Amino acid sequence: MSLSRQQRFPRARKSVRSARDFVTGTLTEWGVSDRQDDIRLCVSELATNALLHGVPPGREMCVQISVEGLLVRLEVRDSGGGHPAVQSPGMESCDGRGLMLASEVADDFGVTEHVVGKTVWVAFKTVCVPVPVAGRRSP
Repeated sequence: MSLSRQQRFPRARKSVRSARDFVTGTLTEWGVSDRQDDIRLCVSELATNALLHGVPPGREMCVQISVEGLLVRLEVRDSGGGHPAVQSPGMESCDGRGLMLASEVADDFGVTEHVVGKTVWVAFKTVCVPVPVAGRRSP
């Protein structure tokens, strides 16, 4: 079974919570309960990074969640420049751990560069194939 859904979010702090709600609501609707805490952490980190470093003023980020068999893939695309890299910040540093956390809890991690912007993605292996919950809208 293959499912996919995406949504755009403005460059605003509230968009991180909205992106988390979008992803967890979609996964719940699809019947995917495995790894939700890890996925929720990653959407928070990737969306925060996009808003702080990748989404130019007046632009949006796009969050996509998809399921292909036992693999859940989360993508956050922005139109900003640069190539995000996993860092190992010092103990005294207050930031710089988001991509490190995401790459550690996910089963796969990467960055896809585009002519304009990039997509940062993580993938998670799950234990059961999703079955959409009856009575909810389908993708």
